[in-house]
Amino acid sequence: MNRPDYLNMKSASAEPVVVPAEQNQAYETQAVDGRKVLRNTYMLLSMTLIFSAGVAGMSMAFNWPHPGIILTLVGYFGLLFLVEKTKNSAMGIVSVFALTGFMGLTLGPIVSMYAKLPGGTDMIAMALGTTGLIFLTMSGWVLSTGKDLSGMGKTLMVGILVAFALSIGNLFLGLPMISLAVSAMFIMLMSGLIAYQTSAIIHGGETNYISATVTLYVAIYNLFLSLLQILGVMGSDD
Repeated sequence: MNRPDYLNMKSASAEPVVVPAEQNQAYETQAVDGRKVLRNTYMLLSMTLIFSAGVAGMSMAFNWPHPGIILTLVGYFGLLFLVEKTKNSAMGIVSVFALTGFMGLTLGPIVSMYAKLPGGTDMIAMALGTTGLIFLTMSGWVLSTGKDLSGMGKTLMVGILVAFALSIGNLFLGLPMISLAVSAMFIMLMSGLIAYQTSAIIHGGETNYISATVTLYVAIYNLFLSLLQILGVMGSDD
């Protein structure tokens, strides 16, 4: 009876794993597409932030009144719907600027109110600087590590809906503690949303740079307002 020659036997685990050329090509194409979407997103985001800041500055310079919560919500969701409908066409660019310009219009009176407070200019500058730092930190973390955060989507959505419902409810209650809690929630949620959206872009979960731009813009907008509100309370003498 012949015994197996263990010294000359080849282990199955030692066989090299061959990745099909088609799969390699798919990975490379996804990486290239992700970089292209990311580049276009950052370019459009930069332009919309500048445009929105310009509209907010005009609102402050001409002392335009705040449109009110009802008109703000109607305008925001209406323009958001328009962006979603036109995101695959050239009209989508116009829709994005309409949305971000409108949000800048609503931001101007709020910033003006804080600017009139003692140390208001410093608070605004600190809120802006912290917003930029958080954005760079969260997006840089994802870009440097390549983290796939697709599993965060449902948690973020539920958290944002809860925070939004609390903020609307507190318009009628007017409780400072709830307002602070909601602002803290939005800071954490918007920071997570920046990381989640960046991850979705580089991993192919988001392929439309217009949608990606709007998501990041909304995150930055809410992050800035939440930070401004918390700093305003901390700097208040009341």
